[in-house]
Amino acid sequence: MSKVDTVRAAMMQAMKDKDKPRKDALSLLLSALKAKQIDKRADLTEEEENAVIFHEIKQAQETIDTTPAERTEIIEEAKLRMNVYSEFAPKLMDEGEIRNVIDGVLAELELTAPTARDKGKIMKMLMPKVKGKADGGLVNRILTSYFKG
Repeated sequence: MSKVDTVRAAMMQAMKDKDKPRKDALSLLLSALKAKQIDKRADLTEEEENAVIFHEIKQAQETIDTTPAERTEIIEEAKLRMNVYSEFAPKLMDEGEIRNVIDGVLAELELTAPTARDKGKIMKMLMPKVKGKADGGLVNRILTSYFKG
């Protein structure tokens, strides 16, 4: 069952439960998923669906970050959207799991003391393994902590 179908079913349930804020948030997510599907002119892969969901979560977070504090209704709506969208997002890797993947990549590249100069080579192998499964900023910070000089 695709995320589009899952979100649509959750939206129908929210309508039955007369939960308008949740239904509205799900409607926005469904629209984003369908728009991406239309742009691609084919069904989305699970990775592409997850990318759309993470993009929507990021947009809601940006709304929270940029909205003035006195506009509480906008902030609350964005928080609700983030919570609803998070239900459909896959669980992201934690720091320990990311470190394990980095260790594996370093072993493959036979690097025992990586430096900042090796970053491009490491990232080229690392990112396909964690794409859609880990926050890119966190991966970058963890990798940077490995560098010796």
